Amino acid sequence: MSGGTGRWSRRTVLRQAALLAGGATLATSATQGRSLLRRGEPLPDGPVSATSGNLRQEVGRGVLSITWAGGRSGNRVALTFDDGPRPQWTPMVLDTLDRYAVPATFFLVGERARRHADLVRGRLGRHEVGNHSWAHQDLARLDAPAVHEDLCRAHEAVAEAAGVPPRLFRPPYGHLGGAVLHAAVRLDYRLVLWSLQMVEREYPDDPVGHARRIVADVRPGTILLAHDVGTRRRRVALDGLPLLITGLRDRGYEFVTVSQMLQNDGPAVTAG
Repeated sequence: MSGGTGRWSRRTVLRQAALLAGGATLATSATQGRSLLRRGEPLPDGPVSATSGNLRQEVGRGVLSITWAGGRSGNRVALTFDDGPRPQWTPMVLDTLDRYAVPATFFLVGERARRHADLVRGRLGRHEVGNHSWAHQDLARLDAPAVHEDLCRAHEAVAEAAGVPPRLFRPPYGHLGGAVLHAAVRLDYRLVLWSLQMVEREYPDDPVGHARRIVADVRPGTILLAHDVGTRRRRVALDGLPLLITGLRDRGYEFVTVSQMLQNDGPAVTAG
């Protein structure tokens, strides 16, 4: 359709601006956003902004690192698990990691960490934890104060359940916006994404095939994304976890936490 892309882009931006305002201010926000777009001016604040307007920026050192992978020196891989803890699978994952003496990094959802603290309490000695938001909503849709409040709430819950405060943060869905960056730097987090993730839907009921696929795709410095909660199809990755561990060790890989991976690496991206 002629001109469809431009109209859709404008409609999308206006809808996002309106959603942020909420309630009775929806129409006003849409009108203001439309006016700014017509004049070619940027939209203020909201999820795209990495500042808090003309207020003082309370951002500590003001430096934020964003990491997708570690360095390529040495055969190291960091295994990470998102979205837990939950009774269905988190104990199974911890049991497997204990059996093979493998450290991992768990990005915990604050609400679940508070509700299921007993699942991880006392079991994270060789592991590390990160903040994965309070309730796994898309933080890229929120403004900076809302993201900061969400992460602070989750930080407290994760620290209480794990016994140590998280220093890493992974946003749900890997979605970044300026507001997410602003909130993360306020809490002095290192923001961690991933360079490889499980592909469970490609190997239904085939944990052996899935494990072999992931082993073949790992490279030195890989940060591997897995989940210890989810739909039934995700079990294929967890059922194949022993094969993945032994397969990577046979190729000479060492398992480390994300922080261990990055100890001798500089940040992939530094903003500040």
